[in-house]
Amino acid sequence: MPLNEREQRILEEIERQFYQEDPKLAQTVAKTTLESVTKRWNRLAAVGFAVGLFVMLTFFTSNTLTGTLIAGGGFVIMLASAGWIAMNVRRNRTDSESSFSLEGWMERTRQRWRRDR
Repeated sequence: MPLNEREQRILEEIERQFYQEDPKLAQTVAKTTLESVTKRWNRLAAVGFAVGLFVMLTFFTSNTLTGTLIAGGGFVIMLASAGWIAMNVRRNRTDSESSFSLEGWMERTRQRWRRDR
């Protein structure tokens, strides 16, 4: 639903005040995209998976109840991280990408490489 003229003016005034009061935050918000936030969360999930794996493998061989519980906690961290990554991969996949082709994969990889460099 589009904004009427009055609402549009109010929104522009709020935006002007926001840029005047905290220009650094306003610039950060303007540059932030959903893709950058998703990448950050995926990196955090990958680190979480690695930490969970390390914790699980470290405490799994412990014969104490505490060690077993800590190893179980590491497994839960791994499971949550893997679920988050899988959910995002599935969400980002489009219908055209669902049928795998080597050429399409190579082209997407080249585009990502160029964009990230």
